[in-house]
Order: sequence, then C-alpha cells, then structure tokens
Amino acid sequence: MHTDLLDLCRQMRQDILEMIHAAGSGHPGGSLSCVEILATLYFDVMRVDPDKPDDPNRDRFLLSKGHAAPALYCALAHKGFFDRSLLSTLRSLGSPLQGHPHMSSLPGLDCSSGSLGQGLSIANGLALAAKKQRRDYRAYCLMGDGEVQEGQVWEAAMTAAQFGLDNVCAIVDNNGVQLDGTTAEIMNVEPLGDKFRAFGWHVVGVDGHDIKALQLAFQLAATTKGRPTAIIAQTVKGKGVAFMENLCAWHGKAPNQEELAAALAEIK
Repeated sequence: MHTDLLDLCRQMRQDILEMIHAAGSGHPGGSLSCVEILATLYFDVMRVDPDKPDDPNRDRFLLSKGHAAPALYCALAHKGFFDRSLLSTLRSLGSPLQGHPHMSSLPGLDCSSGSLGQGLSIANGLALAAKKQRRDYRAYCLMGDGEVQEGQVWEAAMTAAQFGLDNVCAIVDNNGVQLDGTTAEIMNVEPLGDKFRAFGWHVVGVDGHDIKALQLAFQLAATTKGRPTAIIAQTVKGKGVAFMENLCAWHGKAPNQEELAAALAEIK
C-alpha cells in the first residue's frame, strides 16, 4: 500500500501540473504541497465509495483551502468518482472542474469552498449532525496555514472543543508560504500546535510528505475520544518541483510549456 501511494502521488503531481498548464491558470504551489495528505486520506483512511457518493454514512472531506482544487480533483478522479479525462478541462467554460470546488457540479464533493476560513465551521456542523443522528462518520478538514490567520477558524476551533467533536479532524497544510510572502512575514501563525492545544484540541505534528507518518497521525486522530484532533502537517510549497519549492511566485501561476516539461521530467 505504501509503495502504491508513492506511485499515486507522483501521478497526481504530474496531473496537477498538466491540468494547470492546460488551463493557463491555477494554484500549483499549494496543490503540490497537499498531495500526500489527500492520497493518504482517500486511499487509506476515509470511508468513501465512488459508487455511492451520497452514502449518508460516508466520511466527509472539506477542502477549506479551495484554491488547491486541482489536487482534490486528482484524488477524486483516481479514486473513480469521475473519468480522469475530465482533468484536462480544469477551469474551462462548462467544465464541472471549476477553479474552486462547487459541490453541485461534481460527485464526491462535500462542500463548495474558496472563501477562506469557512471549512472548519462546516466540518463542525457535519460532525454535530453525525452525533445527533448516531452515525459514526468523520469530518476531515484541510486548511492552509495562511488561512488560519482568519478569525473564523479560531471560533470554529472553540466550537469543536466545546462540543467534544472527536469526529472532527483538522489538517493544516503548514508550508510556510502564502500568496505574496511567508506566513512569518505576513502574519505569523506559530506556534500552531500550542494554539490548538490551548483551544482544547488533541494535536499531532507530522511530516506532511511522509505517508507512513500521516497514516499513524490519522489513526491517532480516530482513536482520540472527547476532543477534536488537529494534525499540523509540515509541508513544502510546490513540493516535487525544485524551481517551485518555497516560492510564493508559484502560489497562483501556471507553468509555461518549457517549465512544464522541466517539472514533469523532475517528478518522473
């Protein structure tokens, strides 16, 4: 399984770059940084079935950092929610693969996103519903580290702890770089782990590109009772492509043909 997931991650990175290049726009940096997180969730952790996308007992996934939609679309396509040929239509007029996820356009999406800071609140609502309906599904919410500068995130953090939502798992894609600089320069969010702990959360720190470590972190989250879990995943913006890594310039820029060829050669 571990080897299979590594191969999947390589393919997802290639798909992400090709689809953003074809679209002429998109967000490669933050999409590449969360590949291992999504691959681990969809292919090893979450209870989801592409043949039953609306199963009321399925686990829920909320991509709060909606600009990383290319990575989520790749995970859904490889899982079988829709044909992979659709990936090449990213951001095209009439395509269900919009620049940010739109849940009524595509099977497998549990929320629309793009306006940052809202995903954890939605995860809380789904988790509260599960508790009241006596269902055992879990709600996983992936956020960006720049996103946690939003005040609503911390209101949601208080809420999840207040109601003991142990079926909520927040994952922070902590790559240290946002739209036009580092998070440390723009609005320092550290120490993230200590902040979530102060809000009453169980916290797990992990290398966000280490699949085995991610698998263990999600197991710890699932077995923690009485409080929500935050997984602080240390990642690299633009992971896998040397000339994109740790550079805010690649937050929302499509590679040209020469850059695409160089990136694909490196990933292979």
